[in-house]
Amino acid sequence: MKKKILFFIHDLSYGGAEKVLVNLVNNMDLNKFDITVQTIFDIGINKEKLNKNIRYIGGFKHIFRGNSYLFKLFSPNVLYRFFIKEDYDVVVSYLEGPTARIISGCQKENIKKICWIHTQMDNEYIYKRGFRNLKEANRCYKVFDMIICVSKMVKECFLKIADCELSNIDVKYNTNDTNFILTKSKEEIDDIKFDRSIVNICSVGKIVEVKGFFRLSNVHKRLLDENLKHHIYILGVGNQKKEIENYIRKYNLENTFTFLGFKKNPYKYVKECDLYICSSYREGFSTAVTESLIVGTPVVSTLCSGAQELLGYNNEYGLVVENSEQGIYDGLKYMIANKDELLRYKELAKIRGSFFSTENTVKAVEDMLINIKEGNC
Repeated sequence: MKKKILFFIHDLSYGGAEKVLVNLVNNMDLNKFDITVQTIFDIGINKEKLNKNIRYIGGFKHIFRGNSYLFKLFSPNVLYRFFIKEDYDVVVSYLEGPTARIISGCQKENIKKICWIHTQMDNEYIYKRGFRNLKEANRCYKVFDMIICVSKMVKECFLKIADCELSNIDVKYNTNDTNFILTKSKEEIDDIKFDRSIVNICSVGKIVEVKGFFRLSNVHKRLLDENLKHHIYILGVGNQKKEIENYIRKYNLENTFTFLGFKKNPYKYVKECDLYICSSYREGFSTAVTESLIVGTPVVSTLCSGAQELLGYNNEYGLVVENSEQGIYDGLKYMIANKDELLRYKELAKIRGSFFSTENTVKAVEDMLINIKEGNC
């Protein structure tokens, strides 16, 4: 008999967690699982990427102001009954925070509860976000039968900050649609032309503070001042774009630092670049870095959650640098100045990318869903 699984998430917008959820459910074995994806808010570009045989339940048609405050007026039990109208074998909050609070309200003992943690929770504010307070966060996380973290560092941070006993906690790596990524990466680029006489560097993500793009613009200027020629391309949208654009204009960097906006197919740009940079202050397990490895583009990443698991604890498959502006500067300078290293890491990236194949990551989740045991985390 098929296991009936609910994946519950805030929405299906641009974020990495939303994207990997779609990758996961689209590749699960529908002979074993009856899958439903449900959102609090019925919005997001990733909705259209769900396979037609995946059942989808949308929530509110628009995100309304004060929704987080409003939800906290009601208990998790009330919210669960309001949102979840059917019974399932397993209910999954695919994000920490608000959806975790709601799913924790399930009081039926025969329904297993799982929570995915995508964020590096290195402070109390992040841990209790979406809950009324720290005490409620501890109480809600404790009722889950399993907590899944997307990297070892995410797990370590979560265990340090959680003020409750947690035993059923594991690491499962994000799912990427490997074949799709490789196929799309071969498509032609017709809107820009890369200068092959310099090093072309890219990054993909929301243009928000946590991604570290402003400090990347500072590094960019420093490197150019030292005559280390390169071009940086940012694929994404976000509220920090204007601030960075002002900096770029101030120092006349418009010809070497380019915002490409949101692209449905970022893979072809990443593949054609010489280097990928993850300048983030914090990550869970970077989908974009994984995708870069899959298409064979070398990576320099700050030391944030998942970086060493992806690139090696001794820089075997890419460079992991100090999580600072100086660290980013040192890493990019090394790669720009050493073309042989770029070529070497290009081959190593392809090898590492195969480790995070769709088949491996999906099977790990399927096995967990089939074998989930009695007891709380």
